[in-house]
Amino acid sequence: MTTSQLIKNQKPGAARREGHPGIALTVIAACQLMVVLDATIVNIALPHIQDALEFSTTDLTWVVSAYTLTFGGLLLLGARAGDILGRRRVFMTGILLFTFASLLGGLAQEPWQLLAARALQGVGGAIASPTSLALITTTFPEGPERNRAFGVFAAVSAGGGAIGLLAGGMLTQWLDWRWVLFVNVPIGVLIAVLAPLYINESERHPGRFDIAGALTSTVGMASLVYGFIRAAEEGWRDGLGRGSFGVAAVLLLAFVLIERRAREPITPLRMFSDRNRSGTYVIMLSLAAAMFGMFFYIVLFVQNVLGYSPIKAGLAFLPVTAAIAIGAGLSQRFLPVLGPKPFLLTGSALVVVGLAWQSLISPDSSYAGGVLGPMLVFGFGMGLNFVTVTVTAVSGVAQHEAGAASGLLNATQQVGGSLGLSILTTVFGTASKNEAEKQLPKFLADGSAEQKAEFAKTHQLPAPWGHEVLAQGISTAFVPAAAMALLALVTAWLVIRVRRSDLEALAGTAGPAAG
Repeated sequence: MTTSQLIKNQKPGAARREGHPGIALTVIAACQLMVVLDATIVNIALPHIQDALEFSTTDLTWVVSAYTLTFGGLLLLGARAGDILGRRRVFMTGILLFTFASLLGGLAQEPWQLLAARALQGVGGAIASPTSLALITTTFPEGPERNRAFGVFAAVSAGGGAIGLLAGGMLTQWLDWRWVLFVNVPIGVLIAVLAPLYINESERHPGRFDIAGALTSTVGMASLVYGFIRAAEEGWRDGLGRGSFGVAAVLLLAFVLIERRAREPITPLRMFSDRNRSGTYVIMLSLAAAMFGMFFYIVLFVQNVLGYSPIKAGLAFLPVTAAIAIGAGLSQRFLPVLGPKPFLLTGSALVVVGLAWQSLISPDSSYAGGVLGPMLVFGFGMGLNFVTVTVTAVSGVAQHEAGAASGLLNATQQVGGSLGLSILTTVFGTASKNEAEKQLPKFLADGSAEQKAEFAKTHQLPAPWGHEVLAQGISTAFVPAAAMALLALVTAWLVIRVRRSDLEALAGTAGPAAG
């Protein structure tokens, strides 16, 4: 096609958008940051939410679970919608829905209103998040430029949790818990205004929605996520949790059978035929399982054992963000030269070391001596991994299937996080219970009358006995977390291959994937 034909076929404004790739990437990354940090920004505000809306302790878990269920369950549908309807259009729809739900949540006066808003936030996030990743493939050509964009995106995805903890602490302590939701409104509006100005619309691919596949995958994944959450709350023997796993198994099996026969599947199963791409899904599942547990339990330790305020607890996680950014920068720079395997091996090994180091934590551990060191090792390893996994998962995918590929990656991360946290919570609960049985006689022998009266009301051991219980549970939980990271390491070693075609694509010297 000649230059004149290209100019003739351009849509109005396309040249302006192509001339500002930095702004386009900022808009896409801002969306991902808003969606990712929402999973943690609310956590520090939970006690304030409980007091304000009179949640019971059991019901309070749904403030987090309502978001996780809808977000994890609808990711594949959101990704497919972008392929069929146009990614920028669907991206903006998800952002506006997320923004509106955030406003409703901040205005909530009853528990059910907040839970409904959180679920709606999850729907908006599931639409926007996979589409934002796919938009990078539309906006940036394959090669070094796209690798740099993926580096920024992956760093935001990995560091968003830590940023959310800090932001949640500041907003809760300085303003009010409602601002952990209100803060999304101006950001979302700004993204919605800038998106049509600086982001190109992708080509729309005529087709039909795979309704059967969408329903079975969405309800099946939601059942799977709910089963893990239920297991974390009630234990693995809970009947409702087991029923959820059974429903998930049936629906996800039906989903695979439907996708094998569908003319226009929501998730083309041929994407799993690529050895490296399949390996990256396993690696992401394993690493997300470990990462969610690390953030959750270190937050407990620094606040409940070290006595940090919400803001100080958030600040304690900033070094993780810096370590992730450094690792992401190195991997995106040298990935075209070395290929994915060296980074996945090194990154996964560092994550294993960091988590194993954290298993040594005790009530006497200080932040500098017991938390910061392993957290830096962990963060650097995750930075190396996230960029590499992200690039490998969508590398070489046809343009019209980029949304499905990125949706699978995001869905794997959410399911992996829920799976990991539920397993670690079960281990934590068993270890804590055993340690509490050891500490109770010591408390009854040495505790004051006032402490014993408080224990009779709360059934919670006070410090220092309670610190022993919490630290033992946390240190034990990091053992299976390290095992999950070890699975990622083994997968990288046995499955991932460095291929000439991959290096050519990463360096931008290969032809584009068919679209």
